[in-house]
Amino acid sequence: MAGKVSNFSHLIQRVTASCLLHPLAPTRHDSGELVSDQDEGERECDSQQGFEDQEEVEEEEVEEVEESEEVWERGKREMRAERLVVEMEVIMNEVFDTVSAMKRAYVSLQEAHCPWDAEKMRVADVAVVAELRRLAVLRERYRRSLICHGGAGGGCRRPGSRPAEVREVVAPYEAALEEMKREVKAREVEVDNLKEKLRSSTSLNGRNGRSLSKRRLSCSQAQVAASPAPELFEATMSQVREASKSFTSLLLSLMRAAHWDIASAVRSIEAAGGAAAANVSIVGVHHAKYALESYISRKIFQGFDHETFYMDGSLSSLLNPSQYRRDCFARYRDMKAMDPVELLGVLPSCDFGKFCSKKYLAIVHAKMEESFFGSLEQQKQVGAGSHPRTEFYGDFLKLAKAVWLLHLLAFSLDPAPSLFEASRGAEFHPQYMESVVKFSGGQVPAGHVVGFPVSPGFRLGNGSVVKARVYLVSRV
Repeated sequence: MAGKVSNFSHLIQRVTASCLLHPLAPTRHDSGELVSDQDEGERECDSQQGFEDQEEVEEEEVEEVEESEEVWERGKREMRAERLVVEMEVIMNEVFDTVSAMKRAYVSLQEAHCPWDAEKMRVADVAVVAELRRLAVLRERYRRSLICHGGAGGGCRRPGSRPAEVREVVAPYEAALEEMKREVKAREVEVDNLKEKLRSSTSLNGRNGRSLSKRRLSCSQAQVAASPAPELFEATMSQVREASKSFTSLLLSLMRAAHWDIASAVRSIEAAGGAAAANVSIVGVHHAKYALESYISRKIFQGFDHETFYMDGSLSSLLNPSQYRRDCFARYRDMKAMDPVELLGVLPSCDFGKFCSKKYLAIVHAKMEESFFGSLEQQKQVGAGSHPRTEFYGDFLKLAKAVWLLHLLAFSLDPAPSLFEASRGAEFHPQYMESVVKFSGGQVPAGHVVGFPVSPGFRLGNGSVVKARVYLVSRV
């Protein structure tokens, strides 16, 4: 054992000495073989090359994995893009369909205004609001699709994650819907009140013991919603006469306030109507209002026998008479309770608006208006298609509405009333005419003839007659 230790110590000393004396000499490995430094270097190179080859293989594998992941992600993005494109196409098709439907509903809403059709207007209004709400839903779908398919992080937010924006979009339409509901309720209350007033008026007429003809008129007014009747036409003609007298009085007072020569104006009216020469008047001193009323009546009733007062070439009453009669009476019912000022404020260019513009410019010429008001502002507005909200124009609209309602009733009846007018110099016939000037004893003296017509008369289908009003003069 001691010898072995000694030999081992000696061996260590020899190796140490050899290393110190020959640093580049071959070295001994644990296997006991002597390997040169060159062999050792080659082995180290081979080992290093092996490590590098292994690292390159690992790097290639990593690159392949990363490339596969990139291809997968690119494929997912392309699939999302394709789905987004498909969904966008579907949404846009629905948007176009919704816009088209809303356009049709809005056209129906406009058509329901003139002639006024409350039920059709309500249905069209609901349709417009529904399409607007549908557009709001499509807008929200569009936003959600962008978030799901193209938003930051690629995540899709829950449908209920944007309640504030949905409420913001829908709120205006809900508010408009509630406002319309309140307006409908208000109109229903107004209709109920009018019905109650009509019932009260009818019962009051019965209690007061009015004449049979007056009760018949009241009954016909109460049944106005059912069907047109000659008695209703007679009652409406009475309203036309009252409105004509009222507007004539207003016009005459304005002429006097503007210091017009009334006698000269009357002579001009008579000459235009063929009643007398321009320098001779047949009208009494206090009868200028009849000449002025004759002038107004002649202008506003001109074209009454045509379904549109010759404002266009419509022939609906000839192409489909029964349907046209029903339409006229429906328009009469709708318009009877309307304020003409408010109606023209909403629909200035409807048929009634065109009629008012045409008749106002025919009756109140520029010289007349300028002398009354010092300007032509109302003429300019009416000529431009609008309707001034002045007291004077409002009084004119009352007369225009009464004549328009009478015209609608005339074309609602079958057969339609025929208009007639007494001519200058014609014999007085009490069954067809009535004198605007009252004579003593209530009887027209013999030898009187028509000086000029004041308002026209009508022959009705049931054989009754609405008498023409005339200004009588002594036969020369």
